[in-house]
Amino acid sequence: MNEPSSRRVTPAGILHLLVIYFVWGSTYLAIRIAVNEDGGFPPFLMAAGRVLLGGAILWVWGALRRNRLRPTRAEWITLSASALLLWVGGNGAVVWAEQYADSAYAALLVGALPLWVALFEAIIDRRSPTPLLALSLLVGFAGITAISLPDLRHAQGADLWALLALFLAPFSWGIGSVLQQRRPVRLSPELSSAYQQLLGGVLFLGLATATREGRPDPSAEAWAAWGYLVIFGSVIAFTSFVKALQMLPAKIVMTYGYVNPVVAVFLGWWFLQEEITTWTMVGTALVFAGTAGVFRDKEQRRQSE
Repeated sequence: MNEPSSRRVTPAGILHLLVIYFVWGSTYLAIRIAVNEDGGFPPFLMAAGRVLLGGAILWVWGALRRNRLRPTRAEWITLSASALLLWVGGNGAVVWAEQYADSAYAALLVGALPLWVALFEAIIDRRSPTPLLALSLLVGFAGITAISLPDLRHAQGADLWALLALFLAPFSWGIGSVLQQRRPVRLSPELSSAYQQLLGGVLFLGLATATREGRPDPSAEAWAAWGYLVIFGSVIAFTSFVKALQMLPAKIVMTYGYVNPVVAVFLGWWFLQEEITTWTMVGTALVFAGTAGVFRDKEQRRQSE
């Protein structure tokens, strides 16, 4: 089904899209600062505090707008599974890995998310990929290999585990995204996100306890990064995402998948002097080309329906 023609590109819609571009792209840098081994939070406690507060703010917002507050039993199941896959498996893996990995590196690997989603959808629907989709997946995953190979050859110990966590993150997030798409809840977007964050926060607290994370003693910079993640990452950018989807065609909104990694790479280089190598640039170009092909294939299939 084509999108309504009434969704024109408006200045207000573009403003919200720019918020998504830059705020979500900057969260990788904020996470890196918040969990830095020298003066940062323990990763799972940091994530728990962030999503519990962000979820509480969104829940209150939804309640004040008199939205339905009580999920059905089926919605609780979907919300719980989404919290596990998106927040713990997806965001949690990134938060833990960024103790040891550059923020730009994390953003580039997670930027391959559309490739994983396209692969999962093809498997679930039991349909053979079109030639364009197959080529796009090959190109995109070649980009992931190019980005990862130099570090993979020398990674040991915590660095190796961080690399594996960054492979797991978009894999888990992709499954969670497909689940939400196939089993949508009928709550308002604010409350859907609120419940997922609150459930994710409880799971993060369980992980922090299980891994015996120490008592946090964060620096002023880590506190500032944490506050930025709560207010800008969990509340403001999410609100802009919801409004952008209402004001703009979805295919324009989804271009944040291209822009967020670029913003993250630039900010990591500017603020933390993170290295940008030839492998990084070649791999990034391949991932972007593969992602563009996935979106193009999806658009062609939508038009033919």
